[in-house]
Amino acid sequence: MLIIKGSLGLESDGRNFGGHDRIALLAKIGELGSIAAAAREVGLSYKGAWDAVDAMNNLADEPLVLRAVGGRSGGGAGLTDRARRLIGVFGHMEALHQRFMEQLSAFADDPLSDIDLVRRFLMKTSARNQLAGVVASVEAGAVNDVIQLDIQGGQRLVAAVTSESTKSLGLAPGKKAFALIKASSVIVAIPDGSVRLSARNQLAGAVSYIRRGEVNAEVGIELKGGTVLVAIITLASVDALGLREGLDAMAIVKASSIILGTLE
Repeated sequence: MLIIKGSLGLESDGRNFGGHDRIALLAKIGELGSIAAAAREVGLSYKGAWDAVDAMNNLADEPLVLRAVGGRSGGGAGLTDRARRLIGVFGHMEALHQRFMEQLSAFADDPLSDIDLVRRFLMKTSARNQLAGVVASVEAGAVNDVIQLDIQGGQRLVAAVTSESTKSLGLAPGKKAFALIKASSVIVAIPDGSVRLSARNQLAGAVSYIRRGEVNAEVGIELKGGTVLVAIITLASVDALGLREGLDAMAIVKASSIILGTLE
């Protein structure tokens, strides 16, 4: 079960004013009338408590804690009205923050999958093609294993990885994983029933775009389900194949050219 946690803190001019712990210290000083006693209650050393009080006093527009020196009780400490207001406001903000965290934890029927999606968005790699999927099967070999990955649209990728990689990534049926494929590793072909290829991955789709450069072209092939694979091929190949937007095409990738990864 995924639990989302967060903490509320305050800053002033880029400096940490405090969070729950410092506000709790203020509240205890107001309750007990002693910094030493309040420090013991919240688990701080006397010096640590005084350092926190000095930092808050310095960052606030006016003192929050006033010391009373001497007297029959040997002195003590009290809160100003500003400190009491701050405690009340912070308590209200914490309640709002807690409700926000509860809503964040339940923002979707399956929050874990959505957060995994965000993590994939934030992932940076040099590979142009990043495809998310679920491991369908693992075929163990003496050195390399064959991993089949179901991707969006009902198509399946086959990757060859070392047995050590299978173990370190925890690859097993049902495991969420992603495939990284360099654009230069994608071969573009026109469907032809008479052509036979040794490549394990022959994904059917249609050309979604062509961006020509000086020597090479970037070709997007939209697979069933909307996933787009990007290939880098020569301009001569584009012309020889007669590629154009909407034309049926195949993206061919060798199993050994696929890198698998997980987010766990």
